[in-house]
Amino acid sequence: MPKMIVSIDGVVIKEVQLTKERTTLGRRPYNDIVIDNLAVSGEHAVIHMLEQDVEIEDLGSTNGTYVNAKAVKRQELRNGDTIEVGKYKIRFLHEAEGQNFEKTMIFKPGMVPPLGTASRPAPLGAAPVAPISAVIRVMSGAAAGREVSLQKVVTTIGKPGVAVASITKRHQGFVLAHVEGPDMPLLNGTSIGSAPVPLKNGDRLELAGTEMQFEQT
Repeated sequence: MPKMIVSIDGVVIKEVQLTKERTTLGRRPYNDIVIDNLAVSGEHAVIHMLEQDVEIEDLGSTNGTYVNAKAVKRQELRNGDTIEVGKYKIRFLHEAEGQNFEKTMIFKPGMVPPLGTASRPAPLGAAPVAPISAVIRVMSGAAAGREVSLQKVVTTIGKPGVAVASITKRHQGFVLAHVEGPDMPLLNGTSIGSAPVPLKNGDRLELAGTEMQFEQT
């Protein structure tokens, strides 16, 4: 089912499933997707859905509607497109059902496949393994203090269309990998390169100018 992921400064604030033929977006409270910001018009845009086709139409908004950094009046949306409304970014996702990804995060298909080892039963007679859990705490910027729980197999962080990284939950711990964008994530001040790297409790991350801390419990 297609959905919209609304974020600001790389932090996801809401997720909306597209279930109707007409979904409205704007500042007024009667919209289906409400963005309470003065840069957003009262009735800013509408999303049309007809079977598998989804289009966005600007409703003559003051500041315009952008898709992948280009101003549009009406345009078909494709999986992974980024809509910009004021300072907000809205990622359009239309993925296959049954994927085990964090619902409130953004994942670029094909970059970091989930591993199935965590769901395998323990050998007969083996002691049960305590589940591992962790969070990402935002340390700088407008979203400082926010926490993102790493509950699913793959969680992605960053600014869609600018810099995105993934954190994959494996049987033995968590690993960080670069997904998109020209700049690699920094781990404790050092670029991670193209290969996934393991994360340790207290590690400091920097992505798209935002500092974060990995905390494992």
